[in-house]
Amino acid sequence: MAYFSSKEELKKVLGGFFKELVKHPEIGPKLKKSGLKLQFAYTHPELSISVDLSQEDSPITFDDQAFKPDVKMSMKADIAHRFWFGNINLLAALAKKDIVAKGPIPKILKLLPAVKPAYKLYPEYLQKHGYDSFMI
Repeated sequence: MAYFSSKEELKKVLGGFFKELVKHPEIGPKLKKSGLKLQFAYTHPELSISVDLSQEDSPITFDDQAFKPDVKMSMKADIAHRFWFGNINLLAALAKKDIVAKGPIPKILKLLPAVKPAYKLYPEYLQKHGYDSFMI
């Protein structure tokens, strides 16, 4: 069963969560410190979410064809959803090609400790915004 029924739903759920992460008092500064330009290219449904951590306000854009990421992570939207619950091991997913990364992989791996607290925040975010049907 797919969690996201439309591109708009994916944009609201994961896009909204990313916006909260970059503003989070503990996680945001750690992400911004990387200075990376990240792009997450999702399928089922199709949507790309770009996050520019090199800028102070860390803008987030959707389906931005002009965005030039340092790291591009491609995966099914359901893989991303399960990742934010802490149910996907990034290294294993990369090895199995469930997630395909282009760019300096060591830099993205350095972000793992920064995003680990987000595994607790994601279910809280879903409940807070009425996305109870997305709970795993």
